[in-house]
Amino acid sequence: MSRLVLVPTPIGNLEDITLRALRILREAAFILAEDTRKTSILLKHHGISGNMMPHHAFNEHKTLQSVIDRIRAGSTVVLVSDAGTPGISDPGFLLIRECIREGIPVECLPGPTAFIPALVCSGLASDRFLFEGFLPHKKGRQTRLRELAEAKETLVFYESPHRLARALEQFAEFFGNDRRASVSRELTKIHEETLRGTLRELVVHFTGRTIKGEIVIVVEGFQK
Repeated sequence: MSRLVLVPTPIGNLEDITLRALRILREAAFILAEDTRKTSILLKHHGISGNMMPHHAFNEHKTLQSVIDRIRAGSTVVLVSDAGTPGISDPGFLLIRECIREGIPVECLPGPTAFIPALVCSGLASDRFLFEGFLPHKKGRQTRLRELAEAKETLVFYESPHRLARALEQFAEFFGNDRRASVSRELTKIHEETLRGTLRELVVHFTGRTIKGEIVIVVEGFQK
């Protein structure tokens, strides 16, 4: 069957993958991988030998048409990112959009994504939330923070470890020192950690420390 299948992959623990995802990876004509080296570790762990080709932010425009042509020729093509669900702060949107435009079936399997366990473990309201992903580093960042300052929904951000302390400092500036928040890192891995407190408390904790791992910041919504 000609189709594009988006397969979520573990965010850390290699056991966090569904039986269906493993079957699809085995059956795929070829696998589009954000980083073939990282994906090969997952495939090897589960005894899968698949044809891979790189598909990332730096080449997706160039390879787009050739991928579409392969699918139209009758191939089941699988798209994976380094970790989590493709298209969520990862490459994928461009290919998905083009497949839909071309009338090619697109299927997305359920599976791992970092912000859901971080949100649930934060202890903050999870019935309504805004997922912001990575904020702009410079242009538009402060404007967006001002817009979010009075949002009532719980706010969820991705951040790189070396920017964590600065991001928390900015959040305290725009949202208030006493706004409750949590920082989760290394989710599903050996050194998994979630720290909770006010934004000011978290600033004090993380300032001057060397931080490793992927970061999810969850911030309480505006309370009148």
